[in-house]
Amino acid sequence: MKMIYVSLGFLTLGLGVIGIILPVLPTTPFLLLTLYFFSKGSDKFHQWFINTKLYHKYLKRFAEERSMTRKQKWSLMIFVDCILLTTIIITNQPIVTIILIIIAAIKYLYFFTQVKTI
Repeated sequence: MKMIYVSLGFLTLGLGVIGIILPVLPTTPFLLLTLYFFSKGSDKFHQWFINTKLYHKYLKRFAEERSMTRKQKWSLMIFVDCILLTTIIITNQPIVTIILIIIAAIKYLYFFTQVKTI
């Protein structure tokens, strides 16, 4: 199981790095996933990742102070909204739609009340 987390960590790290180059792909959500996957999969890779320039530039402030720039917040929220919307379209189930709308509302409430904007 740990190998799966490490593999997913490297996959999301790669997508995050691509997101730095391509403005269409958001960086922060993928790097947050990388942090999560490495923390679950390997202390060695987790420590390595939190010592990288990527972590310090994009995630350190959020991890330590629970704050993000306005651009990071909106990038993350829009990316997640696209995923939720895609799921709604693909499933076309009323109960799934209701649940995902509630999740989206909670996400916005969380980001506007619990994560400081810098």
